[in-house]
Amino acid sequence: MNVVRRHELIMEALLASREVTVQELSERLDVTGKTIREDLARLEEKGLLLRIHGGAVLAQTGQFGILSQQEPLVRHAPEKAEIAELALTFIESGDIIALDGGSTTLEIAKKLRNQPLTVVTNDVHIIAELSRKDEIQLVVPGGYRVRNMLAGAEAEAYIRKLNIKKAFLSATGVHADFGFTIYTGDLIAFKRALLASAQSSYVVVDHHKFGQGALFTFADFTEISTIITDSGIPADTVRQYAEIGANLSVYERMN
Repeated sequence: MNVVRRHELIMEALLASREVTVQELSERLDVTGKTIREDLARLEEKGLLLRIHGGAVLAQTGQFGILSQQEPLVRHAPEKAEIAELALTFIESGDIIALDGGSTTLEIAKKLRNQPLTVVTNDVHIIAELSRKDEIQLVVPGGYRVRNMLAGAEAEAYIRKLNIKKAFLSATGVHADFGFTIYTGDLIAFKRALLASAQSSYVVVDHHKFGQGALFTFADFTEISTIITDSGIPADTVRQYAEIGANLSVYERMN
């Protein structure tokens, strides 16, 4: 097994249980404890985890970009609500939109009024939410399940056949050097298919995710029409990302 795949599986284990031990990783990946400790050291250098005695924990709790199967994350709920409200201003009746999997895109789905609209999504929580809104035509790709999301070659191929007007994507981190990143490589092909199929693409992220990086990059700043974020983002951060070519739309609170 190559080192990149091993790192991905380590992050998968952390996402599932929030904490892992060297012994369980060694047994699961069939490598020595020394190899696992070296892997954990490299991942810690990237800011993805924190080593503890005998194992590791996630470095960015609440920033997973993936929801558990049992319960959607509610961390930074006020920020996600602001982002969802702002995202709605980009959506018009009759649009064909895509909602990538994630807690912020789920918030968009919750705030969507029941109106003539086509929504493509791979998120089982969003599917459940929108199935109650009978005027919204729901389009669900095939594929296998990665936690709360559908992924794989079948899902990717299906998406590439569609004419999507606006795609709203989630990310684990937004970094000036690495672009838009996620922890799970299984989801990259689906996100890339959305980017290829959509006329306009938006990344919806709260301000805590700026400056953060995860294991895999799925897009750079030139591929995204607009980053939609909340009012908590510092003005210096807005200027920093604008200088490298990112277009940001920031929620403005009413006084």
